[in-house]
Amino acid sequence: MAEIVTTETGLDRALAVLKSGEVVAIPTETVYGLAGDATNGDAVLRIFEAKGRPRFNPLIAHVGSIEMATGIALFDPLSLKLTEKFWPGPLTLVLPARQPSTIHPLVTAGLDTIAIRMPQGFGRKLIDAFGRPLAAPSANSSGRISATSADAVAADLGARIPLIVDGGATQVGVESTIVKVEGGEVHLLRPGGISAAEIEQATGRKVLRRQGGAVQAPGMLASHYAPHAGVRINADEVRPGEALLAFGAERAKGSELAVAVLNLSETGDMREAARNLFEHLQRLDRSGAAAIAVERVPTDGLGEAINDRLTRAAAPRDFPQNRT
Repeated sequence: MAEIVTTETGLDRALAVLKSGEVVAIPTETVYGLAGDATNGDAVLRIFEAKGRPRFNPLIAHVGSIEMATGIALFDPLSLKLTEKFWPGPLTLVLPARQPSTIHPLVTAGLDTIAIRMPQGFGRKLIDAFGRPLAAPSANSSGRISATSADAVAADLGARIPLIVDGGATQVGVESTIVKVEGGEVHLLRPGGISAAEIEQATGRKVLRRQGGAVQAPGMLASHYAPHAGVRINADEVRPGEALLAFGAERAKGSELAVAVLNLSETGDMREAARNLFEHLQRLDRSGAAAIAVERVPTDGLGEAINDRLTRAAAPRDFPQNRT
């Protein structure tokens, strides 16, 4: 099983693991990430192997400074404006990759673009000490629920990785927002911890949504973030054998018969709901319910990211629903 260390004591241990070409699970403000040296093909391959992640699905390169970012990507003025407002923080930018690149091609999945984010807290401190970008997708088996605590990482990946850095529960609870600037327009590739409204306010431009198309960034697969149990969204009633993921003060019909009930936010607070989303899904999944009914969650603000994750969790699965 993985060794677990704290953020207060684990920096040197994490650096040693990264320098050896291995991977380490680290806390960020969004979710826990499975980090490896983005310039080392063996390390990046270990990320894919530990997660069971398809290699056509690109990774985010995490940086510690704008200088590190501009060394691996070409920034337009609007993208730079977004970094000034939201970095460090839960915003990922998809940009043209600088050539020749020091980033291993596995990170970009062969694309001519690269996804970049500057995390807060321990993640940024680790990158600064390491001196190179870290590839760091969410620290969970591919397609499954993202981890928002060290315990969740250990339960899923503990037998496959050497080290987990415990920074407590994550602050945001959902992954970063991913945007791409093209032709002076801001395209939303994945909703996340920063709302489209916040981006529109910062840029003075309408955020455009993309429907379908090729995978350009992480989190764009139709089936993702899924528990073992089935998920049924926008439920107005609870069916026999189901658990209930509730939201707000009003309950779905039959909620008293649910196998288990957890509320994302009794007061309807979207930030609280985002923080609770993955942890509540994991707890309901462990209840033994055949399926999880999810009450309707508004789509405004962070609700867009929450509904995106729930929709992908409810999508038809291309992996087995076993509990082993």
